[in-house]
Amino acid sequence: MGTGVSKEEADGGSEGTKDRLDDDHQAGGQLYVSLKMENHKLTTHLVPHVYGSVPLVGSWDSSKALSMERESVSMWEISFVVPPNHETLDFKFLLKPKHSDAPCFVEEGPSRLLIGGALGEDARHALFKLDNDEVLEYQVFVKADRVSPFDLAASWRAYQDNFRPSSVRWIPDVSINSAPQTGGENGSSAGLELDLEHYVVPAPSTSAHVYAANMTENPRSLISGSGGSSFSSKPKGMEVNVPDSSKVFPSSGMVESKSVGTFSPLQKQDSQRGIFVDRGVGSPRLVKSSSSNIFSSDLNLGTGTKNSMPAAAGAVAAAAVADQMLGLKEDRHLAIVLVGLPARGKTFTAAKLTRYLRWLGHETKHFNVGKYRRLKHGANQAADFFRADNPEGMEARNEVAALAFEDMLSWMNEGGQVGIFDATNSNRRRRNMLMKLAEGKCKIIFLETICNDKNIIEKNIRLKIQQSPDYAEEPDFEAGLEDFKNRLANYEKVYEPVGEGSYIKMIDKVSGHGGQIQVNNISGYLPGRIVFFLVNTHLTPRPILLTRHGESQDNVRGRIGGDTAISEKGELYSKKLANFVGKRLKSERAASIWTSTLQRTILTASPIVGFPKIQWRALDEINAGVCDGMTYEEIKKNMPEEYESRKKDKLRYRYPRGESYLDVIQRLEPVIIELERQRAPVVVISHQAVLRALYAYFADRPLKEVPHIEMPLHTIIEIQMGVTGVVEKRYKLMD
Repeated sequence: MGTGVSKEEADGGSEGTKDRLDDDHQAGGQLYVSLKMENHKLTTHLVPHVYGSVPLVGSWDSSKALSMERESVSMWEISFVVPPNHETLDFKFLLKPKHSDAPCFVEEGPSRLLIGGALGEDARHALFKLDNDEVLEYQVFVKADRVSPFDLAASWRAYQDNFRPSSVRWIPDVSINSAPQTGGENGSSAGLELDLEHYVVPAPSTSAHVYAANMTENPRSLISGSGGSSFSSKPKGMEVNVPDSSKVFPSSGMVESKSVGTFSPLQKQDSQRGIFVDRGVGSPRLVKSSSSNIFSSDLNLGTGTKNSMPAAAGAVAAAAVADQMLGLKEDRHLAIVLVGLPARGKTFTAAKLTRYLRWLGHETKHFNVGKYRRLKHGANQAADFFRADNPEGMEARNEVAALAFEDMLSWMNEGGQVGIFDATNSNRRRRNMLMKLAEGKCKIIFLETICNDKNIIEKNIRLKIQQSPDYAEEPDFEAGLEDFKNRLANYEKVYEPVGEGSYIKMIDKVSGHGGQIQVNNISGYLPGRIVFFLVNTHLTPRPILLTRHGESQDNVRGRIGGDTAISEKGELYSKKLANFVGKRLKSERAASIWTSTLQRTILTASPIVGFPKIQWRALDEINAGVCDGMTYEEIKKNMPEEYESRKKDKLRYRYPRGESYLDVIQRLEPVIIELERQRAPVVVISHQAVLRALYAYFADRPLKEVPHIEMPLHTIIEIQMGVTGVVEKRYKLMD
């Protein structure tokens, strides 16, 4: 959290920092201060404290000094929020003996002055003179930030909710433990392999790094040849060929609910209207007449049914039912229409959003208009093709846009829920054309990406030349660069920001330094989830490391669930993992270690030092309910019906009094949001089912594959997140 304040920074940066803090203060933020002390010479019997005119103390009484918490072997830290009327802090550090009432040692020199978050003097080390005239020296780090009242309130609510002991294990649902585990390796690190590349193993072929636009929906209307005749005459202005709505959306008959999870209707003879959630296996699909409010069940439960039950569960499914019962017909389908100049991160934003919605269980597809254009008109189109005063180019681009949009509508009619329509859509005329196509068929939300950072734009342009199929056959990089900049200039001349309809504007979010989100006319559960996701996402490159705990005693016995310790083999893995993390993240001071609240993950993480450790109850293994502690053979013998139900549908199967994989995914959503929000590396030490679900999100694997993803013991999966998408690397530390 803290960074050292050098003399140069104290001399040249204090005035600018003070100005910034003053500006933030006027905006209503409160001052959040972090004080750290570091000394590599271990003095475990002396605990650093801070006292003086600081919050919760307010006096120079050493008996009331605030204890600092150990953050690592050599680092101690304390942080607090300063009241608005107390922003001048006068304080000193002192050392107190840990296990006795002996006198404490106050730092030498004058007290320190912190005014509005800025040091009133040059930064200096803290010097302590001990009884034997020994001088102990600590390096001091000071950091002050403005925090909005909204963030403070949210943090307090999270603290109140998550740090409360669990009623099951009487341990915190989420707890933070920064204290190091000294001696965790017992001197056995010698001889452990430290060459990271030595451990590299091939990753699944599905994780190959490809251009994001190539992963989008294939242009079936062009591939099948069905689009040729219907677009023999081009739309002019607002005139486009729109399919007959009576054919696309039948006015009678049964319309299947596309967003409902595993629900069953109450029997009609009960004369009640209601829906209950069953155990999640073999439920009838919910269907609704388009002309009535009466629900009936469709008992065609074959696994090969084209419009099978969606995977949304819990709150997602409840909201979907409400939308189906109360919403307009076009609200059942949602089109997220991208808007923005080239090289503003549209395609990667679309890919991330598609991955997130699919993972939540919503039928979602990404339609990239550039893919349609390249297939119909070729990839080697010069910049002149994109001029607004080129009627042939405009006609051709409107054609492929209409083709892609009608493909999306056809897909929605077959069961799709959310279409991501990826193109520049940079003027009102194009957007009006799309709204006319969507009328009565789907709801449109425009998603505009705006970037004002010239360095980021330049970097994105160069990345585009390297990866886009448009320049795959251009051997001269500089020639391609010049052509793309000319294309960009053509778009800039006619660009019109979104101001109509429902829209979300992402302004400078790609930089990873905050930015802005503007929303207009956004309502409903799913649009709200999309806004929440976009608020927390960014493209800052950083690795996320996923690994199972070391082998546990129940792993050896073949029993599921439980809360046993790790085996001798698991202990060896924990030491190797600590060495690996120490070397891989040695320069990443802001990295953190996340574990579940089960002891096998906590013990696996215990030898890792130098990084804060955070326990999430959401990362606990799937709850096996009454089957907890049993082997699969015992379940098969004693509970054959449960065994067969699980075998039939592992994704939706819920253990009696336990969980299904869909339940696990639902409780992992806050973890995903926090992983997206993090800007520093994270090491997640968890369990097989949980890691399958997390990996499926990053690798964009279909939900039906989640229960079958291989997640071996003693293997680290490194997910590298950045502007080029997601890249995977695997390390197997033990056989």
